[in-house]
Amino acid sequence: MEATPETKRGRMMRVHFWGTRGSLPASITAGEIEAKIVKAIRASRTRPLETDEAIEAFVRNELPFPVRASYGGSTACVELSGADEYVLCDAGTGLRDFGSSYMKAKAAGQPDLPTVFHLLMSHPHWDHLQGFPFFTPAYLPGHRIHIYGGHPDLEQSFVRQQSEPCFPVPFPAMKADIRFHTLEPGGEYDIAGMKVACIRQNHPGGSYGYRLEKDGRVVVYSTDSEHKGSGREEHDRFLSFFSNADLLIFDAQYRFLDAVDTKENWGHSSNLLGVEMALAAGVRRLCLFHNEHTFDDEALDRFLEDTRAYLKILDGSSSLKIDLAYDGLDIEL
Repeated sequence: MEATPETKRGRMMRVHFWGTRGSLPASITAGEIEAKIVKAIRASRTRPLETDEAIEAFVRNELPFPVRASYGGSTACVELSGADEYVLCDAGTGLRDFGSSYMKAKAAGQPDLPTVFHLLMSHPHWDHLQGFPFFTPAYLPGHRIHIYGGHPDLEQSFVRQQSEPCFPVPFPAMKADIRFHTLEPGGEYDIAGMKVACIRQNHPGGSYGYRLEKDGRVVVYSTDSEHKGSGREEHDRFLSFFSNADLLIFDAQYRFLDAVDTKENWGHSSNLLGVEMALAAGVRRLCLFHNEHTFDDEALDRFLEDTRAYLKILDGSSSLKIDLAYDGLDIEL
């Protein structure tokens, strides 16, 4: 079922990824789509695909993910459902898709749709707020949008990106009731019935990760954070923040060698360090996030398999589940 705001509400905490790329959006090319079709047809040659049902089953069950689908190209936006109002992390280009889905549900007459949105911002770099000018509910009276973050000048960042000459529609043109809230690391907040804590992270200009708890379930959203694997006190601070999370969404944009060499101090971490920290913190499920924008679907799939292989080397008996986020991934906790 296609994930939409109306289908994902309820008491069970669910996490839906509307945007998963890092740094900038990454579109799929015509040549890449053609290559997928060729691979799929080649794989089907020996199959008796005489009915639509047989074709659908073949695509769904036999074709590898990078052939039948895509990891997507929108930048960071993650929805957490289970509360009575919408809760999202970051406002990358994936926010536009969330807003479009919401508006379709509204137009279809879906009853009891919330009109309040809570948006937790990791930081104000463009890839994390560039979807907001295209978020339709922000232009409509009767909607309330609460935007949270650790940066005290967060509002100015939103206003600036819609100022001339960058964008034709200024921020004041938005008719929703939009309010900004500054959160303090170490504090604990009640946001839409979820218990929320934040932590300051190592990233140019600073960024903030979030730990969200609801009905005994814990999700940690920690993107744009560089972990160097050194500094015991700093390392332990994050292990405590990640501790026993049901789901850890972890910035793993880089391969290990990139993270410690050519891209050191760029503000992102590696897949291998993500595995090590998840194991040490007792995390149940690790989702690699902020996917490298220069990687195509084949490269991202190899990246995921390499990460899973590393887990087997570290602890062959571990029950840790590892995913690589893609646009449309839906995880129920």
